[in-house]
Amino acid sequence: MDKYEEIRPYHDHEVREVVDRLLYDDGFLESMAKFKLGKLATKLGPVINPCVRWLLRRELKPVNDVTSLQDAVEKYVDRVIHLTTTDVTFSGAEKLNKQQSYLFISNHRDIVLDPAFVNFALYHNNIKTPRLAIGDNLLTRPFVSDLMRLNKSFIVRRSVQGKREKLAAYQQLSSYINDSLAENESIWIAQREGRAKDGNDFSEAAIIKMLQLSQRGKDISFSDFINNLRLVPVAISYEYDPCDWLKARELYQTERDGHYQKASNEDVQSIVKGIRGFKGHVHIAFGEPLTGQLDTPQQVVDAMDRQILTHYRLYPANYFAYEKLEEAQQPLDWDKIGTEFPNIDLAARRQRFEERLASCNAAWRPWLLRMYANPVINKLKLQQS
Repeated sequence: MDKYEEIRPYHDHEVREVVDRLLYDDGFLESMAKFKLGKLATKLGPVINPCVRWLLRRELKPVNDVTSLQDAVEKYVDRVIHLTTTDVTFSGAEKLNKQQSYLFISNHRDIVLDPAFVNFALYHNNIKTPRLAIGDNLLTRPFVSDLMRLNKSFIVRRSVQGKREKLAAYQQLSSYINDSLAENESIWIAQREGRAKDGNDFSEAAIIKMLQLSQRGKDISFSDFINNLRLVPVAISYEYDPCDWLKARELYQTERDGHYQKASNEDVQSIVKGIRGFKGHVHIAFGEPLTGQLDTPQQVVDAMDRQILTHYRLYPANYFAYEKLEEAQQPLDWDKIGTEFPNIDLAARRQRFEERLASCNAAWRPWLLRMYANPVINKLKLQQS
């Protein structure tokens, strides 16, 4: 019996059967119709589903394993990136050994796009894509679970209740990740549970503790265990966050009311907005694998965060937001900043930022400003330390 059957991605021999099942799932067909046709799909109603099925059957006819599926999906990813970004750049991927597995841990700004951009960068550098961690709270419908597991996603069971059940779930997750790495399959996970809605990209030590759960009692030191993981910090930098005002609203209401009640479809709304919304320039930076004497989870977290903050790329919007913060302590040297953007019209970028800020509810604006300014603040603190 497969001890990971509940959480693992689909194997190659399962792909065709799942694809055929999806072609008769009305929820999936309706979602694809909206993706391809937008509001027109709603106007056409149920009649559109057979047409979408015919089109998808033709497009997915060559799909018989995970690799051929990712080749087919890449066309959609390329289209979304072309329509919603001004540029996508990479750094550090050329230093990775294509024959080796890695544990990629990135900052977490977007539910779907973070792993998608990591995949995109690796795919276009001819490096095997990793298995991706996704919380079961996002798998609201069976076809969503199928889609994620087809695309090399494994499930983090966050919804389990009870102390023993949670421990068992995280032990299974730890075992799956370590076994995958041993099988030369890379892994991507986020540096924290939940997105960094305030722009503060700091890792949670609980992630590192989870990784070690299945290794306790084995004759290996913590430091050697971490070195063997080949843990690579990844910094994903978005010029603009399509969900920025949604996050600002949540932060505002949490401060005002002491809590925030998420709507039943809010995660789906964030996923769609993240995919379709304007992102400007996106940069994916792969750091160096963690090595050396690292004796505690906190030391690992500190080492990860230093790399993520160092490699995080700042954009004009970050500096404009920092400049507007009342609590900003350090004046900006615009002559120096200008050298970072030699081919960019900063006046035009400032106008775009001001328009974006003006479109946000006035009560939420301070949170939106902090969201864009915090990467500047954190980078300045790192440089000073």
